[in-house]
Amino acid sequence: MFTRRNTRLVLATAAAVSLTGGLLTLTTGAASASPAKYADDFNGDGYRDYAIPDYGEFTVTYGTATGPGSTTKTFTQKSAGVPGTAGDAGGYGDGFGEDLAAADLNRDGYADLAVADRSEKVNGKVSAGAVTIMWGAKSGLGTKATRLPVKAKSHLSFGNELETGDFDGDGKADLAVADGLDTVHIYRGGFTRAGKTGKVTKHTRSGPTHTFEPTGLVAGKVTKDKTTDLYVLGQGYRKDKMTQDAWLLRGGKTVKWSDKLVAINNSEPDYDPTGVVADFDKDGYGDLAVSDTSYNKGAGSVVVVRGGKSGPTAKYRLTQATSGVATAASKSDGFGYELSAGDTNRDGYPDLAVGVPGEKVGSAKDAGGFHILRGGKKGLAGTGSQWFSRATEGVPGNPKEYEMFGSAIRLRDLDGDGDKDLLAGSVNRETSLFFRASASGITTGTVTELSLKPGFPQ
Repeated sequence: MFTRRNTRLVLATAAAVSLTGGLLTLTTGAASASPAKYADDFNGDGYRDYAIPDYGEFTVTYGTATGPGSTTKTFTQKSAGVPGTAGDAGGYGDGFGEDLAAADLNRDGYADLAVADRSEKVNGKVSAGAVTIMWGAKSGLGTKATRLPVKAKSHLSFGNELETGDFDGDGKADLAVADGLDTVHIYRGGFTRAGKTGKVTKHTRSGPTHTFEPTGLVAGKVTKDKTTDLYVLGQGYRKDKMTQDAWLLRGGKTVKWSDKLVAINNSEPDYDPTGVVADFDKDGYGDLAVSDTSYNKGAGSVVVVRGGKSGPTAKYRLTQATSGVATAASKSDGFGYELSAGDTNRDGYPDLAVGVPGEKVGSAKDAGGFHILRGGKKGLAGTGSQWFSRATEGVPGNPKEYEMFGSAIRLRDLDGDGDKDLLAGSVNRETSLFFRASASGITTGTVTELSLKPGFPQ
């Protein structure tokens, strides 16, 4: 799952006062054949670590047997060994750390971190963009960094989006990089600290609509082969209307576009979508769950695109008007603003956590909350879903106007018991609430607060 930018949410606040589970074990951002046990274990101690993106920096919190630990480190372009120049680049702001993707790119047993900076000025080219690989080591990230090779062009915004996966099925982690125009660059493994990579291919979508800008990359196993597939989310024109669409780059020895274009929204696209791939119905094919927060005057929705033998097949839409979903659909709720997938109740089906940051709770406007939608034989449904806000019994605090709780959520086994726990918070805050999972799902009996934002890749 790629990292959602929080620009829109921050501006909204100011004006008012973001493959797991089932049969698929490859999560978004992870390479299936990586020598490292986990694609985000940067110091090789056997525990998953947490890399949190931000503007101009990112912070790593190292994991322990019981979840996030107390060892953290923040990196900027002023950090030793990190290439480039920190600060504003021609009025575009410093984008270093705005998007992150982890994998063991050089196969040395330590996970590495690709760090995007679409604003970087390179060789005199304004906003050419750059991607820096921070190499893992026994001491963690920071021992050395290497910039990904690319020909600098002004306003290319290279590094607009990042994802990792084994796209050609050779057992080596690859890296997909979208620029700010219309192209996805796929760098094959292996990578070296000297800056070498495998074959690089460029993929520009053509057909019934033109993509002005890829706005999201979502990796996962959609078909049943051993390769990682890649959904490209973006905007285009079709029949003289701005659209939000999803295209699939099918993994294989030759990575190529699927013939089918999937329309997510035909009239008012989500300019900052989020998505995740998981096998919600356990048919062996990965399904794409993608946000469409513009739907129904901003009430929001989640569109699920079923996977099949050759890629995307049928789709269905979930909203707060779906039967079984606890809250009602209202203008500007933002249902689907953030998504995360994982099995929360031990039934073998991935569930979907759905953030609703604009939800009114009691009299508190934009207090926010989140739903857990259940996976099952027919896919995701509202039946049996759970709803949580600051007003839910056992959840610390009270609903606050414009808190936008649920704008940041993440499902992950934090305590090592096999259940997908949940972190929930606001992109405008530095802490989050830790909800533990059990056989009955996410619980509120022992909710605790952590000094960790839930903005890390899945």
